[in-house]
Amino acid sequence: MRQAVLLALMCLMLPLSGCFSPSNDSAENGTEAIYPDIYDRHELQWDWDGSYAMVLEPGPHESLDVQEATITVDTTGTWVGGPNSADVHLSYWLPSNTEVGDKVPVIAVISPYFSYGQPGDESNPTNIVAAGRGEFIYDNFIPHGYALAQVAVFATEESSGCFDYRGDGEGLGIHSAVEWLGTQNWSNGNVAIYGKSYEGATAWEAAAQGSEHLKTIVPISGTTALGPLLYKNGSAEARSQIMHSNYGSSILDYDDDDLDNLCADVVEGFLAGPTRYGLGEMDPYMDNYYDERSHIDKALGKYNGSIYWVQGMQDWNVDPHQVFGGPPGTNWYQAYIDAGYEVAGMLGQWEHNYPDQWSKHNAQDSGYGGEAIHNMTRWDWGQDLFEWMEYYLKDIGPKPDQHAQIQRHDGEWRIEETWPPQDIERIQLDMSQCQSSGAFIGTGGLVLGGESTVTISCPPMSEDNDTHISGLATFHLTVVPSFDGGQVFIEMQDSETGIRLGHATMDVRYHAGGYDAQTVLPGQTVTMLMEFQGIDALLPAGHGITFVLSESGEDYLPPACTPACSMHIIPSVSTVEIPVIYRDGSNVLITPQGETAANNQ
Repeated sequence: MRQAVLLALMCLMLPLSGCFSPSNDSAENGTEAIYPDIYDRHELQWDWDGSYAMVLEPGPHESLDVQEATITVDTTGTWVGGPNSADVHLSYWLPSNTEVGDKVPVIAVISPYFSYGQPGDESNPTNIVAAGRGEFIYDNFIPHGYALAQVAVFATEESSGCFDYRGDGEGLGIHSAVEWLGTQNWSNGNVAIYGKSYEGATAWEAAAQGSEHLKTIVPISGTTALGPLLYKNGSAEARSQIMHSNYGSSILDYDDDDLDNLCADVVEGFLAGPTRYGLGEMDPYMDNYYDERSHIDKALGKYNGSIYWVQGMQDWNVDPHQVFGGPPGTNWYQAYIDAGYEVAGMLGQWEHNYPDQWSKHNAQDSGYGGEAIHNMTRWDWGQDLFEWMEYYLKDIGPKPDQHAQIQRHDGEWRIEETWPPQDIERIQLDMSQCQSSGAFIGTGGLVLGGESTVTISCPPMSEDNDTHISGLATFHLTVVPSFDGGQVFIEMQDSETGIRLGHATMDVRYHAGGYDAQTVLPGQTVTMLMEFQGIDALLPAGHGITFVLSESGEDYLPPACTPACSMHIIPSVSTVEIPVIYRDGSNVLITPQGETAANNQ
C-alpha cells in the first residue's frame, strides 16, 4: 500500500516526466526508481509498429501551431568577400503547457537539408516536421513539455549568407540560433542539439562555440573533424574530391541570391579536396581549411554540457574513428571522460543509421553488421533518450548512468563503463608464426613480378576459448615504398569463415599517424603505425586471423601516384596487437525485440 501511495505522489510531483512502473531494483537511497531498470526493459511492452522508437508513456501535452523566426547575425570579417550580416531562419513548435506560462527546454535539429536539392525536387522547409529526425522529437518529446526547433544553416532554405561548409561562419550562425532559443520568454534556457551525420556535426560546431545554453548534444554518427573524415591517415575517400562542391550545387536556387553564397570560403572548399589528395605534405590547405573545420578539439574544455554519443560501428560514411580516434594516442570518447565531461554511448553494429532505424538495419551484409541484425534495432531508444533529456534539460529524475552500450558483431549487447574498455589486454601476434603470400602491393608491384595483394594468415589465438576482440587493434607495418607516396589498405578477417572483422588504411606519407604528412624516400624502410577502426567481435576458439593487404580498399581512392608507386611489404618485422577482454556475461544487456519487430521478419 505504501508503495502505491509513493508511486502516486511521484506522478503528481513529476507531471511532465510521465509515470512509469518502478523496477524491482531499489535506488541507492532506498526509494523505488522512477524508470524501469535498463536490464528490465526487455520484459516491458514497446510500440514497434511505427518507423521509429517511442517512449514508454505518452505525455499529456499537445503541440501548438508552428512558428517561425529570422535571426540577423553580424558577420563582419567572417567571410572573405561575403556579406557583413546574414540571417538564420528557423521554425519551432511549442507544447501546449507554454500557454499557461510554463518555460520549456528546446531540442533543436540544425541542418543544411531543409529545402535541399535542385528546384522542383527539394526536401521540406523548416516549417514542416522533418521525416524521421524531427518526427521522432515531435511525437516523443513535445507531449512531455519540450519545444522542437528546426534550424537552417547559412545559405540554406530561407537563411542567407555564405555556405561556409562546417566553417567558422556556419558555426557563428549555429551559435546565434542556440542563443536565441535559450533566451526566449517561453524557454527555460536549456537547449539540446540532436541529429545524425551533418546534423550531428552541427552539434559539435555548437559545442565548440561554448554557449551557456547548450546543455547536451546527441551526435548520431556526427562528423567531429572534416579532415580525418575525408582523409583517414591521408587515405582519400572517393567523396573527398567533390564533398564541398556537391553541397554547394545542391543549395543553389539559380537566382541572384546565389552570388551571396559563393564567397571565397566556398571556392576554397572546391579546391581543398584535390590538393590534399595530390600534394600530400605540400597541401596549402592543411593548416587552414581543415583546421578550421575540426570542432571536437576546440570543444574540449570550452563546451559546458553533456554528450550522448551514438555511433554505428559499421558506418562507412562517418567512420567510428570520428569518435574513437584523433591525434596519435588520442581516443576522443575517453578524452572527454578524462576531462570531466558526463558522457554516455550507444554503439551498435549498424551503418550510417539511427539506433531505431529498422528499415535500414535490414540491409546489411555479412561482415558489415549482417550477423547482428536480429538484435540490432533499439526499440527502447526513445525511452533511453527521454531519461537523458529529462535530467539534463529539466533536472528531473536520477542522473543517467555514464556508460557505453556496445553491440558485439554477433548481435549481443552489453554495458561497459566506457569503450574501448579500460581493462583490455593487448595481445601481440607472433608474425613469425604467420604465413604470407605476395610481397608487393599496387600496380607497380606487378611490374616488379610481385602480386597486387599480400595475404598474411595467422594461427588461432586460442584453441580452447573464444577470443573477445574489443577496441582498437594496431598493425605496425614495415614497408619499403618505391615513391614519395603509396597506400596500404588492410582488411582483417576470421581465417575460418572469411567474415570481415575490421579494416585500416594509411597513406605512407602519414606513417607516423595523425594529420601531418612527411616526405618518404624511395627505398627507405618505413614503419606505418596503422590503427584499425573500432572492433567488437568474437573470434571462435580455433579460428585465426587473416590480413589482406591491398593498395586501396572500398570507399577509398587509389593513391595519386598510381601506377608509379608500389610498396614492398615485410611482415616478418611487423607487429600486430589485438585488444582482448574477458567477460563473465554479467553485463550482457537483453534488448526489447518482439516476434513481429521489423528486423526479425
